[in-house]
Amino acid sequence: MKIEKESTFTILQPELLSSKDNTKNIANFYVIFNENYSNFKNDNLILDFSKIINIDLKEILLFSPNIEAHTSNRKSFVIVCNVLKLDELPTEIVVVPTLQEAKDIIELEEIERDLGI
Repeated sequence: MKIEKESTFTILQPELLSSKDNTKNIANFYVIFNENYSNFKNDNLILDFSKIINIDLKEILLFSPNIEAHTSNRKSFVIVCNVLKLDELPTEIVVVPTLQEAKDIIELEEIERDLGI
């Protein structure tokens, strides 16, 4: 897992095992993510799956419990994924197509939290 810490968020990206086996890439990332979650549980998180082609909805839904717990602690959790049917996702899962949009979402959510919205 690649980790990049910024001042207001942390970007996590899977190490790709194979460009052809997305399920294995996401499953391995999910295990590593859970093992290391305590290191970034207090950060706004961006999971960057932009290099994974044809990611499946089931793979994103793996993170639902993590997203719920993370956002209940008033921290943002955004997934970057450029190939996904967004209309099929639950509303509590924030998925955007670019890293810049993920950064913008976190900035907006931080402003909302500061304003008590």
